[in-house]
Amino acid sequence: MKILLTGADGQVGWELQRSLALLGEVHATNRATLDLSDAAAIRRLMRELQPALVVNAAAYTAVDKAETEESLAFAINAEAPGVLAEEAARLGAGLVHYSTDYVFDGSKQGAYVEDDPTNPLGAYGRSKLAGEQAVAANLQNFLILRTSWVYAPRGKNFALTMLKLAQERDHLRVVADQRGAPTPARLIADATAVILQKIRVTHLPAASQWDQGGLYHLCSAGSTNWHEFASTVLQWQAKTLGRPAPKLDPITTDQYPTPATRPANSVLNHHKLLKDFDLHLPAWQHAFKLYFEDVHGSAS
Repeated sequence: MKILLTGADGQVGWELQRSLALLGEVHATNRATLDLSDAAAIRRLMRELQPALVVNAAAYTAVDKAETEESLAFAINAEAPGVLAEEAARLGAGLVHYSTDYVFDGSKQGAYVEDDPTNPLGAYGRSKLAGEQAVAANLQNFLILRTSWVYAPRGKNFALTMLKLAQERDHLRVVADQRGAPTPARLIADATAVILQKIRVTHLPAASQWDQGGLYHLCSAGSTNWHEFASTVLQWQAKTLGRPAPKLDPITTDQYPTPATRPANSVLNHHKLLKDFDLHLPAWQHAFKLYFEDVHGSAS
C-alpha cells in the first residue's frame, strides 16, 4: 500500500514514519517538499503519487500567533485537509487527519465525547474545526483523531520547555487551572497504526468502504493540570540528574495571560476508540514514564 504522509518533521509525523512503515510504502513530505498553503501543489502531488492512504500530520500549531495569522492557519488547517479529502475521494483512497481539544470551549464539567457541541475559543481551534468539517464533507473513508497536550523528544512542547527551564531557573510558575491529558506523539503514532491495521483487514485497499471510520478521541487516559504535569516532568529529571528540582508554584490562567484563550477543560473521553477498536490507552503517568525512560534513561 502506498501511503502519503504530510508533516513528517513534526512531533507526530516523525513517529508516524516509523509506525506506518509496517503498513506500506511511506512517502513522507515536510514543509519544504509540500506547501500545504498551496492547493495546486497538493492536487499535483496526489495525482502523481496516487496513494491508497493519506495521513495528514501537518498543521499550523502556533496557537497564539494564529490570532494574527488566521488566514494562514485556515489555509493549512482547514483548506488543505479539504483538498486532500477531495483528491482522496477522487482516487478512492482513505485519509487520516489529526485534530485537537481546542475545538471545545472547555466549559463542560466532565470529559468531552466525540459528539459534544464544539465551540472553539480562538483562531487555531476554529481552523482545526473547519478542517474536520472539510474532511467529513468531502470523503467517506476518513479517520479524524482528536488528541490533546502532545509532547515528544523533538519540536516545541510543554515537556521540553519545562526541562529546558529547569536547567536555567530555580523557581518556576505554572498554570494549575487548566486540565487535560498529556499524550506522547509516539502513543498517537502507534495507536494510529493499530487502528489502520484493524481497518485494513477487511476494508483496504482503498476501493472498499471503511465501516469503522469517523471521528475519535485519541489521548492518554486520566487527566491532570499543567502544574501537576510540570511537577512530574521535573521530578523525573531531578532523579535522573541527581539534583533538586526547581521550586514550582501554581498560578491561575489570569496570572499568565496569552493572546489566545485556552480551554479550561481539555479532557477527552476515548471510550469510543476502546469500543470500536479494542484499543486500551495507558494512563498519562504511565505514558510519560515510558517516554522519559526512553529518552533519558530509567530514573530508578
